[in-house]
Order: sequence, then structure tokens, then C-alpha cells
Amino acid sequence: MKTWIWTFIVFVAAVALALVLRDHSGNVLIVAPPWHISFSITFAVIGLIVLFFSFYALLRLLSWLTGSPERFKLWRQRRAEKRDQGLLQNGWISVLEGRYAQAEKELSKLQSKTRSKTSKVVAGLAAAQASQYLNEYQRRDESLQAAQKNAGDDPRLKLAYATAAAEMYLEHNQAQAAIDLLQPVQDASSRHFHATRLLLKAYRQQEDYERVYELTRLLLRRSAIDKNEALDYIEYSAAKRIEAADLEQFKTIWNDLRTEEKSLVSVALAAAQLLSAHDKHDEVARILEPAIQQKPAPELLSAYARCPQECYSRRLSKAEEWLQKHPQDPALLAALGRLCITGQLWGQAEHYLKRSMKVRNDLRIHALLGQLYDVLGRQDEAIYHWRIAALTAGALPIMPPNRLLPAADLNADPTLVDGHLPDEPLIADNTRPIAASAVDSSVFEDSEPVAYQASTPDTDSHDEHYFDSAPIPGVDVSMTSDDSHRSRD
Repeated sequence: MKTWIWTFIVFVAAVALALVLRDHSGNVLIVAPPWHISFSITFAVIGLIVLFFSFYALLRLLSWLTGSPERFKLWRQRRAEKRDQGLLQNGWISVLEGRYAQAEKELSKLQSKTRSKTSKVVAGLAAAQASQYLNEYQRRDESLQAAQKNAGDDPRLKLAYATAAAEMYLEHNQAQAAIDLLQPVQDASSRHFHATRLLLKAYRQQEDYERVYELTRLLLRRSAIDKNEALDYIEYSAAKRIEAADLEQFKTIWNDLRTEEKSLVSVALAAAQLLSAHDKHDEVARILEPAIQQKPAPELLSAYARCPQECYSRRLSKAEEWLQKHPQDPALLAALGRLCITGQLWGQAEHYLKRSMKVRNDLRIHALLGQLYDVLGRQDEAIYHWRIAALTAGALPIMPPNRLLPAADLNADPTLVDGHLPDEPLIADNTRPIAASAVDSSVFEDSEPVAYQASTPDTDSHDEHYFDSAPIPGVDVSMTSDDSHRSRD
């Protein structure tokens, strides 16, 4: 816009000058003895204008000639910066593409050619990252040392080196090295939230739950951490602090927690275990009940069901209220059955345990039913359920010669609280290995359990369920051929 304005002004001035000179036809006389020079005023004005622009061009030429060295230096600097930028971009792109060897080559070339400390630090850190991906930890440490040396006393470069190096150390589970780098940054200023988050991860790797709790609280106050992530850290650290505390220290720790934090599963369980050890069963119930209402986890329900006889009534009433909201929760039904056993309510205990077993076939339910039937004098049914629990929990798989066992199914681990027993026949198949939890769930119906009967020659083998496996060589040497044939059937 300025160019158009100045062009317009020049044209206006030229037109005005032409109009003025047209009405003034005088001459200009220059007397310089022995010369007399005479010319028109129009020529004089034009000559002055040309002389002005010529002089201006001469001055610009002289300025350009005298400023050539500085300009040439600036040109070289810009060319070097462009080269450094290209090498750095290519190196980072190679790192992101997974071509770590090529990235190291580009970044090493940049380190050797550039004169910029910033470029050297950035290139050194990027090269260290590429070396770590290649599992070349010695080269990584060499690159980090070079970056630290080039950073010097520059605060920004020192912070960049500390955070980048700490991240690499944490990826390699070198928590102490990361703490040594990040702790000075944290002490100098708590506003470096990224460094604080890295320091939190480092203390988590070291299982320093006191520092984990403090840093999580700090980040929460500054809104520098996701709330769900913070709750995970607080659940871990608070539970560990409670486990290591005595009764007086527990009160301090518990009062420092917020209401939603007290209902976390691990925190509530740790508090319940501590108070149960001191026979404070009423306080245990007050801690577990809000946690169960928020999340009816099997661990919490199992802890809630463990109580002395004088406390069962209140807990049973509370659990029955929860059952109205969660009528098909197997863990809640199992907890109700256990509370009824504690209160010697045998009929109700059997009812709840059978309902729980109908939803989830769990070895613990069989063990509880075995105890229940043993107290009631129903020995056959007690043995029946005990044998299922024993077979599921501790039976050895059959191992035919030159056969490999299949991979373990950890998701169906019967020792878990919420483990499910797979639907397999009760009679062992000697032609292939079986898992320890191979129990027929079809035998558990709403009707009364089938009583276990010991196998005798006079019993029809087609009407029985066997829970023993094939004979173990060198142990069951006394098994007869008839017994072997009946076991295979």
C-alpha cells in the first residue's frame, strides 16, 4: 500500500513541476571565469533531479561494497542453519519411522558439523534415543554425556537434557538415575510439571510410596495430572502406607484421605486388615460398607464376610440389602452364605451357596458346602464337595509318555476369587492331559447334590462320578487290572 501512495505522490509532484516550468521560460546562467554557462530552467531542474538520484545510487553502492564481509558471514550462517535444520529433521523422521541406524548416522553428522550448542544438544538427545531403541546402551550414554557437556550452564538446555535423559532411564527401569537428574529440577521449582510427573514414575518404580503420595498430591493441587491416574497412584501409595503403619499412624493417614479415596478397593482392604488385627470389627464394617456400595468387588465382599459370630447379624442385614440391587452377584451370594454359616443359619447358608454356585462354579463354594454338610452330619455330600475342591485346587494332570501339556489358561485359574470352572467330564480321560480345574459343572443343579459313593465291584460304574485320575507310575502299584479298567471307563 505504501508503494502505491508514494507512486501517486511522485506523479502529482511531476505534474505540478511541469505546470510550473511551462509558465517560467527563464534561463539559468553559471559564471565561472573564464566560462559562462547558460541553460534553461527546465534543464536545470531535470539535471538536479538526475544528479540527486545518481548520488543516492553511488552511496548505496559504497554501502554494499563496505558491508560485503558481514553480509557474506550472514549468508554462511543462514546456509549452516538450513543444513542443520535439514539434518535434524531427517534424523527425527528416521527415528519416528523406526530407521534408528540411519537416524544415528544423520544425527552424528549434525553433531560433528554444527557450531550451535542448541543443535548439538538436540542432536545428542535424539541420537541417544535412537541408540536406546537399538539396545546400544553404551552409545546412548556417550550421546547423553555429549549433550550434557554441550548444554553447559544454559538453564533451558539443562532442563531439556534432564527430562529427556530421565525418560530414557525410566524406559530401561533405571529409576535411581532418573531421580538423580530430576530431583534438582524439582527442588529448584515445582512448576516443571513434566519433570514432576517423571519423578513420580521413578518413585513408583522404586516402590517409594511415601514420595509417590506426596508428588501425587502436589500434581493434583496444580491440576497437572489426570484424576483417574492420580487415584491409581493414591490407591497404591495409601494402601502401602496403611500396611506399614501402626494404629496411631493409621488414624493420621486415614484422616488425610478424601472420601472417594477411602472407598478404593486396595485402601479399604488394607484398612480392614489392620483393624481386624486389632479386633476393631465395627470399624472394619464402617470402612468396607461404603467401598462395597461404590464397587462390590469380590475381595471386599470376602473381607466383609469374615467376622466373629457376634458381628454377623448386622453384616448379614446389610448384605441382604445389597442383594436387592445385585441379585446375581456370585461373590455377594457367597459372602451371604459365609455369614449364615458364621451365624449357624444352615438352611439359609445352603440356599445362598447353591445360588452362588449356579452363577459361578467356584472351588471355594464347594469347600464351604463341604464344611456346611460336615457340620450337619451329611458326610457323603461333604465328601462330594470336598473332593471337587481338592481335585480343582491340587490334582496333578495326567502326563502320558512323550506328550506335552497344553499351555496354561491363566484366565480360568480356579484359585482366583472370580475363577470359573470349565465344563469338563468328571471322569479323567487317560488319552490326553487335563487341567487341574477339569470338573463337570453339569452335576450342579438346583436339586440336592448327588452323594459321593466309594467305588466297589458291586456298583454300576455308569451311574457314578469318579474324581481320581489315572494311576501314577511307581505309586499306585497295587491297582488291579479290574480297577484300572473301571478307572478308564
